[in-house]
Amino acid sequence: MPTISVLMPVYQAEATLAEALASLRRQTFTDFEIVVVDDGSTDGTARLLAAWQRREPRLRVVRQPHQGIVTALNAGLEAVQAPWVARMDADDAAHPHRLAWQWAFVQQHPQVDVLGTLARPHPAGAQGEGMRAYLAWQNRLWTHEAICRERFIESPLVHPTVLFRRAVVRAAGGYRAGPWLEDYELWLRLAQRGARFAKVPAVLLDWRDHPRRLTRTDPRASLENLLRLKAHYLALGPLADRDAVILWGAGMAGRRLSKHLLREGVPLRAFVDIDPRKIGRTRRGLPIFAADALPRLWKQAARPAVVVAVGARRARLLIGPRLAAWGWAEGREWWFAA
Repeated sequence: MPTISVLMPVYQAEATLAEALASLRRQTFTDFEIVVVDDGSTDGTARLLAAWQRREPRLRVVRQPHQGIVTALNAGLEAVQAPWVARMDADDAAHPHRLAWQWAFVQQHPQVDVLGTLARPHPAGAQGEGMRAYLAWQNRLWTHEAICRERFIESPLVHPTVLFRRAVVRAAGGYRAGPWLEDYELWLRLAQRGARFAKVPAVLLDWRDHPRRLTRTDPRASLENLLRLKAHYLALGPLADRDAVILWGAGMAGRRLSKHLLREGVPLRAFVDIDPRKIGRTRRGLPIFAADALPRLWKQAARPAVVVAVGARRARLLIGPRLAAWGWAEGREWWFAA
């Protein structure tokens, strides 16, 4: 039995698959297998895999009719042999020390269940501002506490960087098909179940960005479905026992998130905002107060919480210190969700 199984779902991957496989062949850690799930490719993927199998004995191929990435991932989870699974995509490249450093980390930190790494965009310089900002943010989240504290902003882990305990993911039900992206949903579900997260604080993956990537083309990655996912796990987790939730942000982000929070049964009581044009009005029948009214609103409830949904990234730098000055801790009394 290998120590690590690398799980790679592929579909129409002829153009990039050889680069991804070559990066695995260069790993300094050698006790691993590669399980590729070919999800019904009709290009040259099958021929390329057959050629690689003749020279790479660690490579096993699972073939299935085209059913989508969730089915392919779960088929791979059933096929892998090792207790630890390293995710990899067919259009990315792992750095030579990736598996060695991740394996050393989990040996030194046996409480960790899901271990990511930092990532850099590939090819360099071809990304837009949003992609660069996302990578800069998630590359700052190294510890379990940071990952869980900020998990409702965006997906705090780049999926193909992750090494996880197979038993933990299978016990949670594996990957789930649904209206939202399967990787982000899995991290939120595992956090809800008490899994421990971490990251190796080093760049160990070149993450390819291109117009055909699922996060750019799949309707499950739409903003509306992202907000539905956040609201669902906010309601299940940190907001489950609250008797009053105050939403900071009466703009588009807050308005759209509030719809899904209310559908989840969250006891939303008011909005706060700093825009004088919004203060004194209502959203979804709830009053909009100035931010300075927040301490007073807080005292009116037994178990209040604040969710911040403001689209501008710079606003986090202003709102966080203000909430901290009132004595409230991020991840305990309040959460960013945008």
